[in-house]
Amino acid sequence: MGIDRAAIEMVLSFQFWRMAILWPLALLYCYARLNLAALFRRRTSPREHFRCRLVPDSAGGNFRRPICIITGATSGLGLATARALVGEGYHVVLAGRCAESLYRTIQEIKQEYEEAHLTTFQVDLSSLQSVVKFEASFKQWLLDSDLHPSVQLLINNAGILATSSRITADGYDQMIQTNFISAVVLTSLLLPLIKNSSLPSRIVNVTSFTHLCASNMKIDCKKFSRNTISEKYPFASIYEYSKLCLLLFSYELHRRLRAENLSSKISIIPVDPGVVHTNILREVPSCLSQLAFRVLSFLHLLQSPEAGASSIIDAALAPSNVSGEYFFGGRGRRMGSSSLSYDAKAASQLWLNTSIFEEQV
Repeated sequence: MGIDRAAIEMVLSFQFWRMAILWPLALLYCYARLNLAALFRRRTSPREHFRCRLVPDSAGGNFRRPICIITGATSGLGLATARALVGEGYHVVLAGRCAESLYRTIQEIKQEYEEAHLTTFQVDLSSLQSVVKFEASFKQWLLDSDLHPSVQLLINNAGILATSSRITADGYDQMIQTNFISAVVLTSLLLPLIKNSSLPSRIVNVTSFTHLCASNMKIDCKKFSRNTISEKYPFASIYEYSKLCLLLFSYELHRRLRAENLSSKISIIPVDPGVVHTNILREVPSCLSQLAFRVLSFLHLLQSPEAGASSIIDAALAPSNVSGEYFFGGRGRRMGSSSLSYDAKAASQLWLNTSIFEEQV
């Protein structure tokens, strides 16, 4: 039997053990908090879990479906979320890198929902030029389709776990750009359409419990550009950092919309599905990723994409008064994220740094 050199090198790395030890502990910590909160609620008053259906605008006799944009929509959580929202009556816009995968996704969803309203756009979130091109193409599609120039739901779901250092054409770490920078830029570009909705609109940012492991590092946009990364790429730390930044951005956007008295019209919800059996570990040696999934399954912590997507649907269809709350683990459950994620000063600094990204587009 041959030796899997890549697996051995991975096991011998600090980042592997950071991921193998700290991430499960963070996940168990989250579930422990949920269970304690549930026990307390049973002793006081139960917390209701309900979803609000967004009724299409039928004014003037025109049946108008709400529009939802989902990034990373061709597999895993994105695909499961798209399928569920089609069932809720949305016109779902699928955003993904591969045209073939987008076509296959449409065919798969239409096997279940023959009358599904679906539209696809190719977009590569590791390229700011591609994000800008998507926004322009999407607005042109709205115009050509004689649709109201608005968006009711944006789900920033796309994300990667890269195990090697790759710098994008824009000069940023690929994982940081895909998981965070492009979500910020896309949200900023689409915000006028989101504000233009006559119905309550929402931005859902898919984050991760791994943000709990991020250290109290200074928020610095230089971390996102061509910097001096050691030969051993700190992939676990950078992934945690990207998810923390997405949380900081979510809370800061919520605060700014509230200051504009728009929080009742536009809600911002970060959501964490927990551990889901997707291809997120595709860059980890297969023997290690399969072992990880077996262990998580044995501990009853591993969910199917459909089960994991339920938390995203909860966030998408929750009442508007839960804007700025952190959804975790489905069944409408909410909890507090890390204390660092609520640091308003750090979030404000990050907001200033993100303006650099927007200037590039």
